Amino acid sequence: MNLWLAVFVGGGLGSVVRFALSKAVRVLAPGALFPWATLASNLLATALLAWLVMRWQVLQPGREHWYALLAVGFCGGFSTMSTFSLENHQLLREGLHGFVVLNVLVTLVPGVLFFHFLTRTPS
Repeated sequence: MNLWLAVFVGGGLGSVVRFALSKAVRVLAPGALFPWATLASNLLATALLAWLVMRWQVLQPGREHWYALLAVGFCGGFSTMSTFSLENHQLLREGLHGFVVLNVLVTLVPGVLFFHFLTRTPS
């Protein structure tokens, strides 16, 4: 499979899964002020990417098309920095400063920790 096509397909699938997750969260938490769907998609994509990075070194050497499809395409399409930034901007405009701080902390700290713990090699 062509690498460009793999990224394209993976990105489309990741975006569709993110859209479905957003719809599901709106049903489960209607009217919620906190951006739960974006938090969930960003953390899930980050955890998956960290796991893929670790496992790829061990399980999939030489399979660049799968890495392009899953890590670059799917995780890139599933996560969303732009929506994260927009939602924080909206929270700021509504005067919900505590939610902004909470959102930044619960998105970034676990994301960094996922990479720290999931990509460590045993000593």
